[in-house]
This record gives sequence, C-alpha cells and structure tokens, in this order.
Amino acid sequence: MARSSPPPVAATEPLAFRMRPTTLGDFVGQEHVVGEGTPLRSAIEQDQLGSIILAGPPGTGKTTLARIIAETTKATFVQLNAVTSGVKELKEVCEEARKMREAFKTRTVLFIDEIHRFNTAQQDALLPFVESGVVTLIGATTQNPYFDVNQALVSRSRVNLLKPLTPGDLLRILRRALEDGRGYGGKVAVADAALEHLAAMSNGDARVALNALELTVLTAGKKVSVEQAKRLFAERHRRYDRKGEDHYDTVSAFIKTMRGSDPDAALLWLFKMLGSGEDPRFLFRRMAIFASEDVGNADPRALQIVVSAWQAFELIGLPEGEYFLAHACVYLSQAPKSNAVTRAMKGAKAIVSSAPTLEVPNHLRNAPVKGMREQGYGEGYRYPHDAPEGLVRENYFPIGVSPRNLYEPTERGFEQEVRERMERIRAVVRG
Repeated sequence: MARSSPPPVAATEPLAFRMRPTTLGDFVGQEHVVGEGTPLRSAIEQDQLGSIILAGPPGTGKTTLARIIAETTKATFVQLNAVTSGVKELKEVCEEARKMREAFKTRTVLFIDEIHRFNTAQQDALLPFVESGVVTLIGATTQNPYFDVNQALVSRSRVNLLKPLTPGDLLRILRRALEDGRGYGGKVAVADAALEHLAAMSNGDARVALNALELTVLTAGKKVSVEQAKRLFAERHRRYDRKGEDHYDTVSAFIKTMRGSDPDAALLWLFKMLGSGEDPRFLFRRMAIFASEDVGNADPRALQIVVSAWQAFELIGLPEGEYFLAHACVYLSQAPKSNAVTRAMKGAKAIVSSAPTLEVPNHLRNAPVKGMREQGYGEGYRYPHDAPEGLVRENYFPIGVSPRNLYEPTERGFEQEVRERMERIRAVVRG
C-alpha cells in the first residue's frame, strides 16, 4: 500500500491550496487543540497518534491538520472521502492495513474526510479495525460528531472541536499569503483596512478569506483599496446549515436569549435564521413550545399571541409575515417567565413511572349504571358546585399516592395571582 502524499504545488493552483501549511509551526489558530503542550500536538510530534475526530466548521484546519500528520508520521497514511468511498473500498484498505501490520509491524493512519457522510453500514464496517488498532483513524467532520458519527467510533477516539478562526488569525493568514513566495511574494499591496474587511466577512473560514483575497487581486489588480474590497464583497457570507450544527446552535441561542428576556438579541438570532432560509413555521413551532415551557401561566396570553401570529402568517406569507414573527419573538422575550408547568409535568411523570399502581378510588369512579353504583362506584363523591365557593374537601389522588403539590406557581406575572388562588384552593380541598 503506497503512502499517499500531496502533489507538488503549482502556481496555477488556487491560492488557498498553495498556502496550506505543511508543518505545525505554520499552522494558524486552534491553540486549544494544537498549541504548545497540548496532547494532540505532543502526539503528532512524537508520532504516537491515537484515533481522533476533528470536528468544526469549514475552513478551520481539519484537512490541513490531517496533511501535517501525513507529512510527519512514519506510519502509512491513507486518505478516503466518505462521499465517494463505499464499504468495499473501505474494507480493502483496512484488510491491506491488517496484512502490513502482521507482516511488517507497520502502522496505518486512515484519514476519512466528511466522516459524518458514512452511512451506518460503512461506520459499522470500520469499527472493528479501529477497535483492534489495525488502523488509526483521523475523522474530519463539519457536523457535531456526538450526533452524526457512530457513538462506538466516537468513544474510541479523542474528539477535538475546532473553532471558527478569529479575525486576528485570518489577518495573519492573509498577510502571509501576500508576503510568502507560494502566494504573491510581496508583489501585491492590499490596504490594511481592506484585509480587515476580508477577514471580517470570511466568518472564521480561512479558505473563504484566501479565496476572497485571490478574487480581489484578480479583479482590482496589484494595488487594492478598502473601497474596492467592500464593493466586491458587500454582503457578508454567513455560515448556516439548516440541517447542520450551526442550525442547532443558533436555535439554542434564540431560545436561551428569549428565556433570558433580551428581545433585542433574540431578534438578531431570529433574522439570522430567517435570512439563511430557515422555515418560518419551524420558528413558530419553537416559539409555541417556548410559550408553554418557559412562560406558562406567568403570562397565559403568550401562547395566544404566538398562535395568532402564526395564523396571521399563514394568511399573509412573506415578506410581510416577518412582522408576525418579530411580534411573537418580542412578546415572548419581554414576558415574565415561569417553568412551573414544566416542573409539574416532570413531577407527575415521575409518580406515574414509579408508582406500583394508579388505581382510581371508588368515589372518583364512573357509575353510569345501577349495578356499578351498588358496588360502590361513585360512593362518597361530593359535587363541588353544591358548595358555596365551589370547593369541597376531597382527595383526588390515586389510591396509595399521598396528596402533594406538583404545580408550584412562581410570584412572577399573572402566576402571582394563580399562586394566591392555589393556596386558597388547597387550604379547602386538602384541609
């Protein structure tokens, strides 16, 4: 099995390809993963790498790190792409690695790009070879590996989460491209403000930043001003995959921001998702859940507002329908918050799951016919409407379950009034 190595870099290759680092010393960013003294850096430098998964957004250095490992390891390095490789090819590579290990005691490092795209059968086929140490796995994924990669593979690998590069990191990369012989070798002048603009619009993605620089130079020539860069890239590109990790992260930020009662920030997350093509009905569904889960009876109108806004959206559609989304978002964000209903649900479910029986006591049973009444069904039931206040002392819990408070209203918003009413009711009903 031949060791794979990157082809020689030609001047005709894209700038991002030419500027790809080949050593850890040239690698920019991700100090928490490959900085001095980190476990991964030590493992690479000592050529003692165990199976790892590199997870992070595009352009953060996953493939570059794999190529650096390929250049430094004494092991056989093999690369597969999960999009184009099937189970047959995967098994052939792993079987060859087994033979090489048995015959020559050599190690094989297997790099699988976009490993999340392997289906269950492919990941299951890979597992025994990783488990037995026949191959050392390097998996790269733009998705959350805890959601999209076989958990058995995840548990046998060290997961390294790469972050979007900072504007400072991107500026270093862009300046190196201007000065380095693999790039423009000092023959192109780009204003600092233009570089800063390119770094800002690249959203933490080194590949996007370098591609933007290359396009700017091709369009504007060897002397680039900030005005030229801004004209070329008036719209900032945002990373948002409706089925990917940033989708879940942004939805999480949206919910947590409304829960934290900041309507201004909540609107930003709302319009980030909407502007990235998110289905407005998905946003309404999340807000409807939030209205009961996080607002509840602290403001019973919250659910009504969301449902009414949703109905109005269905009648009007986009773009005017944005008003209804914003209306519901702002209302939920400023509303008093209570998760008392959520806590009451959890308490009730805990009793239902743990109680040996939930038998209905006779006085609460249905007694539609004479024979059932003769057996005691309905006996002793007191009709609340016969009492002056509509309340009677009664035990409404199942047999064997002692009465207890599951719903504990807060003192926020309308629930303060509910709390006072519940205290009066429980004082009469439970005595």
